[in-house]
Amino acid sequence: MLKEKLVSRTAVVGVIGLGYVGLPLAVEKAKAGYRVIGFDIQKKRVDMVNAGINYIGDVVDEELKDLVEKGMIRATTDFSELKNCDVATICVPTPLGKYKEPDLTYVINTAKEIAKYLHREMLVVLESTTYPGTTEEVVLPILESTGLKVGEDFYLAFSPERVDPGNRIYKTKNTPKVVGGVTEKCTELAKILYENVLEAPVHTVSSPRAAEMSKVLENTFRLVNISLINEVAILARRMGINIWEVIDAAATKPFGFMPFYPGPGAGGHCIPIDPFYLAYKAKEYDVRLDLVEMAGEINDFMPEYVVMRVQDILNERKKPLNGSKVLLLGVAYKGDIDDVRESPALKVWDHLEKKKAIVEFFDPYVPEVKRGEKIHRRVELTEEYLKSVDIVVITTAHKNGVDYNFVVKHAPVVFDTKNITKDVKENREKIILL
Repeated sequence: MLKEKLVSRTAVVGVIGLGYVGLPLAVEKAKAGYRVIGFDIQKKRVDMVNAGINYIGDVVDEELKDLVEKGMIRATTDFSELKNCDVATICVPTPLGKYKEPDLTYVINTAKEIAKYLHREMLVVLESTTYPGTTEEVVLPILESTGLKVGEDFYLAFSPERVDPGNRIYKTKNTPKVVGGVTEKCTELAKILYENVLEAPVHTVSSPRAAEMSKVLENTFRLVNISLINEVAILARRMGINIWEVIDAAATKPFGFMPFYPGPGAGGHCIPIDPFYLAYKAKEYDVRLDLVEMAGEINDFMPEYVVMRVQDILNERKKPLNGSKVLLLGVAYKGDIDDVRESPALKVWDHLEKKKAIVEFFDPYVPEVKRGEKIHRRVELTEEYLKSVDIVVITTAHKNGVDYNFVVKHAPVVFDTKNITKDVKENREKIILL
């Protein structure tokens, strides 16, 4: 019966967690013809969705509004409505704890809510990034505590999210999907769902563990390579070599090399977090992922290194960092988005304030930042303001919304950690690269 509903697109799909992963997925499922119920504990999000108001960059405003008006999407904080869903997709956060241990609180709580309303012929898909084994070791026992049997009464699979905020080419709809079910039937049903929703291929693997491992491998690969190029960048500077020139030269090789670029650290929900889920699980098998741990340490060091460089630059100009006015240009974790999760710019900010610097920011996508109880609002990039600062530190490579020629012309010195000023022709003596 569930297979028929999925094929005919008459199934009701629940999406739990309406954030950067959940809302775009809910929209695509509704566009594919499924009726979607979005669940979130934040009433503000629910109210905005029901009003057709978008708050996620990768969602088209008009599409969400149209789907809401047509009754294809609605949102609620009432999890009892899961009883009306044929599918429940879990898209909740999986943060790290204080000591970089996995925090599965949101996943566990969500699984418990689903268990209350789990019924026969229901498919549950976990999309939240986590360590290999979570689906079968954490979620499955909670669901089977109801007395229902996986693969017979209900179905369970893991399909990792692959969201890249701000990517202009690859969105939810055209990014290939990986699916691994607890049983063959679980995999088959999840595959049917995603094939109906996406334009991209759906790749099946033998188990949820393989699917979970594929996700953390993707982001561990990125962390290791970003940390490698950051470490090499530190060496290149001491040797008087332009690391950006070196990367461009190496990238001319048509095989065996993929360019990664240095910066103040890697941000976002994935790269600084996912590899530590893998490292945590590895210890259970008496395996130390030393390379992963070391890569994390290098990445964590980069904001501090940036501040050390700022201090040196100011010292050369006979200015102490203590009391100096520093403008952070960009606080989003990557260019041309408004997402500040795990942003290295905010960590740079922390280190600067510890050194008693006066820190302000400008970001065309982020009008304000909450730090503790205080809300900081962005400054205006006027000629007068730029001349009043002691140094501008570019911490995010926004290609839109910033006139770098104007910034370099009027600021006393610009420390560019992202090489975004590479096309600035005049006043280059003011620019210092990472």
